[in-house]
Amino acid sequence: MNPPSSPPGAPPPAPPPRGGPPRAVLVGVGVAALVAVAAGAYVIGRRSGPSTGPGASGPTASSGTGSSTGSVLQALPPAPDKPVKMEVPSEPVAPAFWVDVYSPGKVREALTGNAWLKDELQKPLGKGFVGGWAAFLDTRGEDLGASFKGAVFDVMAGQLLAAPFRVVWFSGETRAGTPAIIVPEPGNAAVAAFESMHNVVRRAEMTADACPGEEGEVPSEGFRLERWLVAEQGLWVARTDNRMVFARHPAVVLQGLCEPHLRLEAPQDVDMELGFAPESLGREVQLLTHVVGVANGIRLQFAVEGNRLVGRGISGPVADEPRLDSAPFSESLLKLVPEETPVLLALQLKLPEKLDTNTLKAFWSGKGGVGALRTRQVAMMWTPRGDANLPSEVALLWGQPEDAEALAQLFSGPNKMETATLCGHHVLASTPDVLARVRRACEGQGPNMLNAAAPVVQGLRAQGSVSFGVHTGRLLGTLMTDGYWSQLQTDSQKPRPKAAPPEIESARRELETLPYIGLRGTVDGNKLVPGGFGS
Repeated sequence: MNPPSSPPGAPPPAPPPRGGPPRAVLVGVGVAALVAVAAGAYVIGRRSGPSTGPGASGPTASSGTGSSTGSVLQALPPAPDKPVKMEVPSEPVAPAFWVDVYSPGKVREALTGNAWLKDELQKPLGKGFVGGWAAFLDTRGEDLGASFKGAVFDVMAGQLLAAPFRVVWFSGETRAGTPAIIVPEPGNAAVAAFESMHNVVRRAEMTADACPGEEGEVPSEGFRLERWLVAEQGLWVARTDNRMVFARHPAVVLQGLCEPHLRLEAPQDVDMELGFAPESLGREVQLLTHVVGVANGIRLQFAVEGNRLVGRGISGPVADEPRLDSAPFSESLLKLVPEETPVLLALQLKLPEKLDTNTLKAFWSGKGGVGALRTRQVAMMWTPRGDANLPSEVALLWGQPEDAEALAQLFSGPNKMETATLCGHHVLASTPDVLARVRRACEGQGPNMLNAAAPVVQGLRAQGSVSFGVHTGRLLGTLMTDGYWSQLQTDSQKPRPKAAPPEIESARRELETLPYIGLRGTVDGNKLVPGGFGS
């Protein structure tokens, strides 16, 4: 689907950092990041007891099960005698998006009690997710000749990650594509646990005397990074007086060390938050936040209820003259959206009554003189695909069909759009198949959002300014299946299999049982008031 070619009046955004995250991936990557953090927390703590908390005295014995890695210590290379000086990247980096985990113990305990996760970890889906890290996490202190007893994941979850932490992905030319885990106030137990690991699994060291692009505060003695190696899995780590950082790549650890001081203070009734920086995510995301009139500081909020992660809503500042209205979304819009849609973004958007190039230019530049405004109900439905060779599957649903001519000018890029008027909305779709799905939903030939779970329908019908819904089961099931087919190597002499193997189909069905998560923000003055819903 074409993004708006050059929305009139929108200030030209800064060029996206070279090598930064792919454009228009905020939704998919954000959700994937959140799921990865949650699943990772569960994997780390799946057999550990209650965390000792950041104020405990040091590494303690744990209830982890036996490990088959008794020869790991003998296989490790010797610890280094001299550190290597790191070649510091010359280009600065910036956080692109991040997940703040305010209640690690609460999240971990909820996930350890989740029956679905317990079951899946014994199946190919769970084993494939954990991969080679199972041996790393299951290795026991006794195998390493360490001062602690029990499994490595008990030390990681119960002490190193017992305090609030941030998982952050960076943009920029030197990004490594993997996140850093930053623990800003680790506490005594974490420091003792760090030292106990350092003494037995440190297998490489690097030093750095500057931050990437010379942006950041460096202690007088510089930074010292080290690589922990257990069961052939490497993890780069570093510790300063006020933080610990963990990552797969040393450049990412250095970036985490150079971040400004973090204060992870949880909003009321919030256990996790997802934040993002539009300027680091490319033109499309910058454009969306400008058109909608939201400022930096927008957060997607989540909480733990029992053994489930639920949406709390969307919060953050909006422009002094809000461009979002507040109203329930219409029945005709819900009828138009296929129930299987993985990602849905719906807005109550204020725009000039007369929509054309001149009025949009004046409105988005803030000069005024556009006459009366009219609230337009707008939704975007998106099916992210796990194979870059597959076409984009996006549709824009516009509540005023009379704006069709103006929309044709606005979305006048090189990619042909499929259009139709359905259920009182003007529809622009990226492919004929997407338009056909929307048509079937409108005509009642397939399930639409009015057929979704009652709490989801109720949440979408509630008063709101922006609603963001993710069918996590459909999203992850589709991504996994696409990923399998994209990696499948077939002999040119043999026909491509007509169906995926039974274990792939089984994993897809199991993923598709995951719930719908809905987040809502309602304009109140100069801020969004959060609200959540889901199945």
